[in-house]
Amino acid sequence: MPHARPADTDTALVLTGGGARAAYQVGVLQAIAALRAACGQAQGPAPFAILTGTSAGAINAAALACGADHFDHAVRRIARVWAHFHVQQVYHADSLRVMQRGAHWLTLLSLGWALARWRRVHPHSLLDNAPLAQLLEKLVPLQRVPHLIRAGHLRALAVTASSYNSGLHVAFFDAGDAQAPWVHSLRKSARGPITQAHLLASSAIPLVFPATPLPIDGHIEFFGDGSMRETSPLAPAIHLGARRLLVVGTSGAHEATAALPPGTQQPYPSLATVAGHALSNIFLDALAVDINHIQHINRALSLMTPEQRDRSPMHPLELLVFAPSRSLDDEAARHVGELPRSMRVLLSTLGVQANRPGDGALASYLMFERGYTRRLMALGRSDAQARRAELCAFFGWRDTGNALRLACYA
Repeated sequence: MPHARPADTDTALVLTGGGARAAYQVGVLQAIAALRAACGQAQGPAPFAILTGTSAGAINAAALACGADHFDHAVRRIARVWAHFHVQQVYHADSLRVMQRGAHWLTLLSLGWALARWRRVHPHSLLDNAPLAQLLEKLVPLQRVPHLIRAGHLRALAVTASSYNSGLHVAFFDAGDAQAPWVHSLRKSARGPITQAHLLASSAIPLVFPATPLPIDGHIEFFGDGSMRETSPLAPAIHLGARRLLVVGTSGAHEATAALPPGTQQPYPSLATVAGHALSNIFLDALAVDINHIQHINRALSLMTPEQRDRSPMHPLELLVFAPSRSLDDEAARHVGELPRSMRVLLSTLGVQANRPGDGALASYLMFERGYTRRLMALGRSDAQARRAELCAFFGWRDTGNALRLACYA
């Protein structure tokens, strides 16, 4: 019989943010489900007791939590959505609405505060994500989460968001009654239940999507993307009891552009280039720093005697981290032409040109089109299959060498 670890209550899945780039995470999950079957493990509950997510990763984590009693079915359901995505399922992309909002923004940029004050033009965001709210209501039945926690299929779910009012980064969580909230400098937690509004707040990319009002501490605050001011992306999982963390990011170190030869002249960066660079910093930097910090702690603990480790308030953490092996910016630049014409015009106004190197950063977060999302899912599957031995070691599965059977979506 294949050997497997007993059901671990300290194993966590951490999914970071990145808008449409989160399709990569779905590919990794597909490969994990296929590998579990190839290793002869029985289908059933998810191999993660703790699920945490930020931004689009929060939506993926919540959708997985809703099906924690049948991991394979949940992964297939999530993958089916991502494999057939169109931007109209996430934000209004018809010409009238896109141009209306775009015109308001351009009015503010070109004619200044005086005209905005006179006309009372105060657009809340560049795009309207009302379709995403409808999609979440239909496909993410969060009312199941408390039941799954009580039944023992799930230990905890946490999604993060950033308050525009208090400036605090908040981890909203559903867990058993024994789980105490936590507070740190500039970040805190708040007990659930998690709702679709929390997912909208966590995934509200700054300036692109509108803030979402959420109740907290007896009043209402407006929240935006959980990647903002997220100084410790792994902290919620650790506070919820994780000792073993599988982390799936949506950016890699190769996203940074290589140094240019001396004397190379570059044009002034467009608004799209600046916005894409800012978003990349929000979604990438904090995770890399947090992983590096944990690795330093693990090395320090390894130098202690067993007695010293027993007295230490710190615990070693097992980390397995996935990130795209290729640049998603470049992939997005190749797919810009698949966006609705209204979005292509809007991005062109901001300086984006299809297939031009360096122009894909902003588009990579908004490219909810199946040509792009399927490419990212395929990359996630490929990256996970390339690390098959590491995954088997992490989960305690015995690799029988069987081929992985992966679903394809026509």
